[in-house]
Amino acid sequence: MTELLPSTQRVLLARVARAQRDGRVPSLVAGVVRDGGLAWHAGRGALPGGAAADDVQYRIGSISKTVCAVTVLRLRDEGLLDLDDPLEDHVPGTPLGARTLGQLLSHLAGAGSESPGQWWERTPGGTLDELGLSDADRVLPAARRFHYSNLGFGLLGEVVARIRGRAWADVARDEVLLPLGMTRTSPRPQAPAASGLAVHPWADLVLDEPEHDAGVMAAAGQLWCTAADLARLGALLLGDTGGVLSPATVEEMTLPAGVDPSSPVWSGYGLGVQVQRLVRDGHTTTLVGHGGSMPGFLAGLWVDREEGTGALAMGNTTSGMDGGLPAALLADVRAAEPRVVEPWTPAPSPVDPQLLGPWFWGPSPYALRAVGGGLLHLGGLGRPGRASRFRVRPDGTWVGLDGYFAGETLRISADHLWLATFVFTRTPYDPAAPVPGGVAGTGWDVP
Repeated sequence: MTELLPSTQRVLLARVARAQRDGRVPSLVAGVVRDGGLAWHAGRGALPGGAAADDVQYRIGSISKTVCAVTVLRLRDEGLLDLDDPLEDHVPGTPLGARTLGQLLSHLAGAGSESPGQWWERTPGGTLDELGLSDADRVLPAARRFHYSNLGFGLLGEVVARIRGRAWADVARDEVLLPLGMTRTSPRPQAPAASGLAVHPWADLVLDEPEHDAGVMAAAGQLWCTAADLARLGALLLGDTGGVLSPATVEEMTLPAGVDPSSPVWSGYGLGVQVQRLVRDGHTTTLVGHGGSMPGFLAGLWVDREEGTGALAMGNTTSGMDGGLPAALLADVRAAEPRVVEPWTPAPSPVDPQLLGPWFWGPSPYALRAVGGGLLHLGGLGRPGRASRFRVRPDGTWVGLDGYFAGETLRISADHLWLATFVFTRTPYDPAAPVPGGVAGTGWDVP
């Protein structure tokens, strides 16, 4: 693992120290993820006596949702469920039965933000039947708008538990945490662990927060984790999957739902992960990860997949810690030690090079290019336009990976491209190609 430069470490330590002091966080651990693990970390405040900063457990709250999503997607990849399945297929009898698993994963199911009854984050939980769900827990129509739902992830954990025939936490341990080497991540605290505290708003006093088993809501925010283990989860989001998921599935997790990613600044949600595009000091970057909060604890894990770097922060306070600390640490690392990209080298074209270059959608110029990884890119030539990357299918057609044509089929012939219902030709409205609506026999002329 490449160690950060001493000058970079000093900048990071100064930022973490200010965050702990200014936020009045009893203890705070932060770190940088690079090359598959924790490349740098620091602890500030009253850590448990004698404990190493990277081995102290904190509750990570909703970062547990990312682990839950991994367990669901493993079942999908095994063919045991589909993201279009209604919840009713796997957990019958709930008022959200018509909502799909994919909608639950991306907070588009219209499920209530919390479970019914007492505040689940401060009181022990029970079974799904004991929750007593009703129509009141269906607060919005499906797929109408993003609405963050802890209840939705409790239900997803129940899906996993019923398919596997054992508790969600056990499935997460055996199928995700242990295979990734996250041996210090658990549903209940294991020493050394920080105590959950609330800090008085007007005095430098603290109050103990309760700790409990959340029952069926565990998948929404139950886990405790160390900095070293949380860094390993960050490495998974950066592509080091350890065989737990395929790289393609991890990339699928990071695609935001219901957001136009061509906008310069936005925030969205993928499958169990938050996605945000930020502009800082003139630099635009997309971060993937999750924040987390439980009474007594705040946490954050964010990765920059383009830079191959992540950052995390965990503190034992109910409120006050700067939620933007991981993003700020990433900006510090990027400024001090920008990633040196791999050199360009020649590579075979995935199609006949004569098929590359200018194409026209009507009179609008586009260019078809070969890009890394055996992909094609179709985008506007010299002006804005719809753009997408494409990967070849076994039958020789190409499927859109992103942008306007994500999921659409591209077929390539010598004289035209057929994409959705659009036909791209070598010259504007080429009469020799099957242009929808035909081409006027008079050709191009002055009116």
